[in-house]
Amino acid sequence: VTMADVEAESSTQPEAMEEENPLFSNLDLFLFTLIAGLIIYWFMSRKKAEPIPEFKKLDQPAPSTRETSFIEKMKKTGRNIVVFYGSQTGTGEEFANRLSKDAQRYGMKGMAADPEEYDMSELSRLAEIDNSLAIFCMATYGEGDPTDNAQDFYDWLQETDAELDGVNYTVFALGNKTYEHYNAMGAYVDKRLEELGAKRVFDLGMGDDDGNLEEDFVTWREQFWPAMCEHFGVEASGEDSSVRQYELKEHNDINMNKVYTGELGRLKSFETQKPPFDAKNPFLAPVTVNRKLNKAGDRHLMHLEVDITGSKIRYESGDHVAVYPTNDTAIVNKLGQILGVDLDSVISLNNLDEESNKKHPFPCPTTYRTALTHYLDIIHPPRTNVLYELAQYATDPKDQENMRKMASSAPEGKALYQSFVLEDNRNILAILEDLPSLRPPIDHLCELMPRLQARYYSIASSSKVHPNSIHICAVLVEYTTKTGRLTKGVATTWLKNKLVADNGHKSTVPMYIRKSQFRLPFKASNPVIMVGPGTGIAPFMGFIQERGWLKEQGKEVGETVLYCGCRHKNEDYLYQEELEEAEKTGVITKLNVAFSRDQEQKVYVQHLLRTNKEDLWRQIHTDNAHIYICGDARNMARDVQTAFYEIAEELGGMTRTQATDYIKKLMTKGRYSQDVWS
Repeated sequence: VTMADVEAESSTQPEAMEEENPLFSNLDLFLFTLIAGLIIYWFMSRKKAEPIPEFKKLDQPAPSTRETSFIEKMKKTGRNIVVFYGSQTGTGEEFANRLSKDAQRYGMKGMAADPEEYDMSELSRLAEIDNSLAIFCMATYGEGDPTDNAQDFYDWLQETDAELDGVNYTVFALGNKTYEHYNAMGAYVDKRLEELGAKRVFDLGMGDDDGNLEEDFVTWREQFWPAMCEHFGVEASGEDSSVRQYELKEHNDINMNKVYTGELGRLKSFETQKPPFDAKNPFLAPVTVNRKLNKAGDRHLMHLEVDITGSKIRYESGDHVAVYPTNDTAIVNKLGQILGVDLDSVISLNNLDEESNKKHPFPCPTTYRTALTHYLDIIHPPRTNVLYELAQYATDPKDQENMRKMASSAPEGKALYQSFVLEDNRNILAILEDLPSLRPPIDHLCELMPRLQARYYSIASSSKVHPNSIHICAVLVEYTTKTGRLTKGVATTWLKNKLVADNGHKSTVPMYIRKSQFRLPFKASNPVIMVGPGTGIAPFMGFIQERGWLKEQGKEVGETVLYCGCRHKNEDYLYQEELEEAEKTGVITKLNVAFSRDQEQKVYVQHLLRTNKEDLWRQIHTDNAHIYICGDARNMARDVQTAFYEIAEELGGMTRTQATDYIKKLMTKGRYSQDVWS
């Protein structure tokens, strides 16, 4: 009850009764005031009794001491290069750290910086520092959007009229060619800084994760530094020196209550859960349903439901649920064995640079077991810098030479990295198994491994129908590599094993919500065309539930058309019962399912779109339909877009250029939305 509510009620209620019985009204007023006073007193005293918990992020100093001026920090610590990163999955941050470390080879001093932590309007002051340079490693997320941590910086760039004369900069963009807006964020930062008067000292680098992002970065970096040397008139100090960023501290008699066991921010946050829940403070949602969706076939498609009761978490249809998986225990144990260490030793890795905002590479103190299980990505093939830094520990000169070669930009080295690491899909364990002379100290290995990232899934439910439950639809990733090793997807293997009750305990999933632009039209009367083969159907299950709910509320709901697909009708037709029921009750106006392998000629969703072209064109061109695509970016999203171009050409009498512009306009208006992955 707010004070305003109390005042409003006490001023209106007694007045209404005054005409009948003034005495009763005064008594009523007295009692009401007394009760309201008691409620307020109880509320205020309760507030005092419960101090607000301190959310101290371990990776950062307390907010009061935090320096928001990167310029002052650079001056204080004698740095002249700042590397800002926009990173969603950690790669941009990794590249930024590598570049800031490189600076030492050229007698310069660099620092990696999260734009979210600093006042970016200070950029204009960079010219105050001699021989200064700002490098931007900017990833693009979703439909050409900035990453979460670069959103404020992006907004500032759009609004500012700051004069950046005398500011030297360069940009390396991280993206994926299969997406519509390839490297949009990096390209925007590059162009906008120039418009504001900054000086581009090296060309924009374009990293393509659909090809070989690591190779793109290494190639750009190898050309960038010599250009910088020329620009600043400095020389490299010859040998690439492997400099440790963190030092190991072993804790022998520590209180185990002070040791991190997998939490991401506040110590013990998994034991005493406190909202609001976000990336640093995920909610442990109990698993209430975990069932296999497909009836047959060699794949495992699953449907999970997690309970968010009491968490204050809100979501909308189309949002993503982010989950934090853990690594396979068997792989963690093997790493411990091969490196001959006690995984339960309690350690801290402390940053040697005391001025750094990042005190530890992951929450410390913790054990090697926790770090390798919860905090480090030990499954992805390691990047070239990891191989380069670990090479010094190989006792066989040939192994040492090959590892260093793989980190160079020489064609032979690139080819070796491509075949030995990427094509053979060797993770760090496989590399240690196949190079018996390589036995690095585990603390250095932990320093170099990237952080294990949250995985995002399109939510397969509507909060209107399931306010306390979030549904996930996923396919188990499992394949055998060229070296004969069985590789399992980290998150999907972990999800598959999240049984509803495990030894009498409820299985839980650490999660939070990531808002999305993938939204049903504001006007329910607009038709919707949903295209989602395979697990791309996930967000549409939420959309369908919501359209059904709107119908029940008596709202006028437009046509709801679904195009989905699977391999075989009697094997992996996902949500068959629910979809057929929704069609029967008229929630789905038309259900179109492509069973790609049930006949000799493969049939996909784009073929069904062409079959229904007249209907589609009417819905889009006349009835203001909204189009939604979800699923594979590499082939499906492209083929579907081409099908829409062809329909616009044929039925709208357009040229291919006009048809392309027409669809692009729908995108700009928010009537053609994609939630795709590669």
